[in-house]
Amino acid sequence: MINCRLSTGHTLPTPTYKSKPCNTGGGGSDVSSLAVLLEEGKFGRYGGKFVPETLISCLSQLEAEFSSIAHDAGFQMELATTLKDYVGRETPLYFAQRLTEYHKRPNGEGPEIYLKREDLNHSGAHKINNAVAQAMLAKRMGRKKVVAATGAGQHGVATAAACARLSLECTIYMGSKDIQKQAHNVSQMKLLGAQVNCVDGTFKDATSEAIRHWVGNLETGFYLSGTVVGPHPCPTMVREFQSVIGKETKKQAMEKWGGKPDVLLACVGSGSNALGLFHEFIGDKDVRLIGVEAAGLGLESGRHSATLSTGEVGVYHGAMSYLLQDQDGQIIGPYSIGVGLEYPSVGPEVSFLKDIRRAEFYTVTDEEALEAFQTLCKLEGIVPALEASHALAFLSKLCPTMANGTRIVVNCSGRGDKDLPTVEGRLKQGMDL
Repeated sequence: MINCRLSTGHTLPTPTYKSKPCNTGGGGSDVSSLAVLLEEGKFGRYGGKFVPETLISCLSQLEAEFSSIAHDAGFQMELATTLKDYVGRETPLYFAQRLTEYHKRPNGEGPEIYLKREDLNHSGAHKINNAVAQAMLAKRMGRKKVVAATGAGQHGVATAAACARLSLECTIYMGSKDIQKQAHNVSQMKLLGAQVNCVDGTFKDATSEAIRHWVGNLETGFYLSGTVVGPHPCPTMVREFQSVIGKETKKQAMEKWGGKPDVLLACVGSGSNALGLFHEFIGDKDVRLIGVEAAGLGLESGRHSATLSTGEVGVYHGAMSYLLQDQDGQIIGPYSIGVGLEYPSVGPEVSFLKDIRRAEFYTVTDEEALEAFQTLCKLEGIVPALEASHALAFLSKLCPTMANGTRIVVNCSGRGDKDLPTVEGRLKQGMDL
């Protein structure tokens, strides 16, 4: 796959876009030009199709099919029924009363905290929203073999389930290190009929192998991307299928208190759950969008997955975005206690939201995420994924700055059954906080 560093002495074509450049200075975000960019599938300088010529035609066909289903009433009705009856949507917008009390200031004031319960979806995470839709698209295109890559295993389980339902052959690539940590999800994938192929390394290595597999089977295969990275139209397609999260949240907020949330909070690995929540609110300037990256063992340690906080612009897995790379342009391996956050890049749309200052991004360490994991378990009886625990951990920093009655919605993007061995291991090492 192409991996280039944007620096003096390197030649790299820059994606172009027709709308005027966005203001990236200190005057705030230029949301007016954002809608045009999103429609075109380009996000400022980010995105594009940095792929071999053999893939261009295939990606163009995928883009055409994706565009056509937006106006296909039959497809949309089938998808809506699937999301309701199979996935279990809509998911609740839950008022976390005890968590709210926990984060109040000594004077009894503080924000109200709500959880968007994506952990209650079939297969246990937000990943199924996109997986069922893309599997339907694959079948519509006449593809019989689906290939995907997974890190924490949630996308692998969701893809395996979606393929089983539609009688599609399913192959999942997964890094050897992740397989060791996520044995529960590996067993689920196999039970659902998927072939799980082990790749030396982590999610980034599994993704490279999955794409290679797809390139060798373009006529019959379908690459089911699980997150908002890769060449166009993959980032736009995944974001669109995940946008149901934010659409429901806006509707539910109106029903519950007659307005919009004040703050949306989500963890960020490569960006699918964050964009799923954020996208419906991008044009609402009075709603803060906050993403939380994995600081791992600390930014100074070099053992983290904080791409937006420490990365530089480059090209990886077919698109231009921020990524973790060294001075020679080589990828730096990411790290986090939340395996699903271990990716060395982020989606191009996420990068764009950072540059125009429409979204804010902060970091949380392993230790802070583990504390938040335990806190939610004990206060609300909910076991969150370690990935989502990063967003929950940031509440300790955010809530003291919020006015009384401010409404915060946290995307609880997955459940933590898969993470119990990791948590138990860390607690035995003395991280019980």
